[in-house]
Amino acid sequence: MKEETRKAGRRDFLRAMGAGAGVAAMAPLASPAKADSENNDEKRKTRYRETDHIKEFYRVNRYPNAK
Repeated sequence: MKEETRKAGRRDFLRAMGAGAGVAAMAPLASPAKADSENNDEKRKTRYRETDHIKEFYRVNRYPNAK
């Protein structure tokens, strides 16, 4: 009788874990969508800056045209 009780408890536990995982997976989908805050000029601007540490990386790794 103890074995049957233990198995039923384990099954209930696994069912609860499965249901909890499903709820956790759906949580990020429940947040509202955010609008894009950048205008077209901001989207097209240059974001890459070749700083000193970037130049050093290129030089050390022997990239062509590295100064």
